Amino acid sequence: MPAKSKPGQPAKKPALSYWSKEKCHCPVCKKDFEKEIMYSGNGRMIAGGLTDELHRNFEPSKKFGRVYPLVYDIGTCPVCYTSLLWSDFKDLKGQTVLDELYNSADDRKKKAEVIFPYFDLTRQRTLYDGAAMYYLALMTYDKVGAELLPTMKSAVLALRLGWLCTDLHARCPGHNFEYIAQVFYRKATFLYEQAVINETSRVEKSSTLGNMGPDMDKNYGWDGVIYLCGLLEYKYGQKDDLALRLKKLSEAKTAIARIFGLGKSSKAKPGPLLEKSRDLYDKLSAEVSDDNF
Repeated sequence: MPAKSKPGQPAKKPALSYWSKEKCHCPVCKKDFEKEIMYSGNGRMIAGGLTDELHRNFEPSKKFGRVYPLVYDIGTCPVCYTSLLWSDFKDLKGQTVLDELYNSADDRKKKAEVIFPYFDLTRQRTLYDGAAMYYLALMTYDKVGAELLPTMKSAVLALRLGWLCTDLHARCPGHNFEYIAQVFYRKATFLYEQAVINETSRVEKSSTLGNMGPDMDKNYGWDGVIYLCGLLEYKYGQKDDLALRLKKLSEAKTAIARIFGLGKSSKAKPGPLLEKSRDLYDKLSAEVSDDNF
C-alpha cells in the first residue's frame, strides 16, 4: 500500500512501477542492475482501441494518467548499455558476442544520445527513457547470434519504437519525433520482410519466437507477422519505384488472402486479425488493380 500523505500536503501520485528484489545480471559487463516492473491492476491500464498495426491504446485515468506499458518490457544495463528483452539476459552467450557488445558500449550510448539526449537509466522510467532503451535494444540485437532470433525481435522493437516516438510527438510536439517515428516504421517494414525471408531460407527460425506480439496484450503469431508485412509495406514502403511497389503489394495481397481465406475465427486466428486482414486486402486490391499495372 502506498504511504498516505500528511495532512496539509498534496496527495502522492500512486506508483506505476516498483524495483524488483531480484536484480538482473548483465552477462556483458558482469554487473547487476535494478529491474523495474510495472504494477498491474487497480485501474492502471484501461484498454482502448486496437489500431490497424495491432497496437493497443490505453485510455488515461484520473488516478494514473496515461500509461505506456511497453516501456517496461525492456531491460537496459546502465553500465554497458546492453539492452534486451528481460528474458534474453540469461540467454545471451558466446564470448565473441559478449566482447563485441562490451567494446561497443560507448558507441551505443553516443548514438542513443543523438536522438534521446539526457536519457536516464537509473530513475523510474519515463516514456522518453523507455524509447531510448528500445533504441539501445535495436543496436544490441544487431550484434547477437541467430539463436536469439534477432531479426524477428528487432522487427517488433522497431515497430514499437515507431509507436513510442509517435506518443512522444503527441506529448511534446516540435522536437521531430514524428519524423523519427517514420524512420522506425520504415525500419520495421524492412525487418519484418527480412524476418520472413530468413524463415523461408532457414537462416533464422523466426516463426519459433514464443510471442510475436507485436504489442503486449495479445500474441498474433506468425499470421500477425504476415499481416504486418503487408500493412507496413502498404503504409510505409517506398513509393519512388512504382513497379516494385505494385509487385510487393500484389505479393502481400496473395499472402493476406491466405489468412482470412481460412474462414472461422479461432484462438489460432483471432477475430480482430481476420477483420483487419480483410480491410487490408480491400485496400491492396484497390491499389494493385489492373488500372495501375
